[in-house]
Amino acid sequence: MTQGTGGRGVARGSLAAAVLALAGLLATGADAAEFRATAEAPTVLYDGPSAKSKPQFLFGRDVPVEIIVVVEGWAKVRDAGGTIGWIERKALSDKRTLLVRAATAEVRERPEEAAPLVFRAEQNVLLELAEAASSPSTTAMPGWVKVRHRDGTGGYVRISQVFGL
Repeated sequence: MTQGTGGRGVARGSLAAAVLALAGLLATGADAAEFRATAEAPTVLYDGPSAKSKPQFLFGRDVPVEIIVVVEGWAKVRDAGGTIGWIERKALSDKRTLLVRAATAEVRERPEEAAPLVFRAEQNVLLELAEAASSPSTTAMPGWVKVRHRDGTGGYVRISQVFGL
């Protein structure tokens, strides 16, 4: 502790420690969005964290949602359209799926515009995340992610064309 003006003590180490702790949280992705997919069909979206709350609507299986907060077995989520509601945590899986947001998403053989087109996916089609967005093949060409269609066909799609990352 050092003495500053006015005789107040200032702990230099504590400020530096706080800055380093915050930098560590940011470096580990603590500020990154968390996504999950619905585990079963139907999955009910409620207006509050209780089965006694008003049901808003139903999701099918494997629909990606962004987790906002988890409270006592319930997850407050946001869907691709921006709707916010509550889903029982047990109704969500760790499976990663993406929802096509663009009118048509072009899935390419490699993560580059000049790569051959593998297939086109229309808006609201679900794609499975085949490789983490931080994998070496996707970080080499930022803005792309490796996906797989349910028929097994795979390739790379622009991140801007999908929801779920």
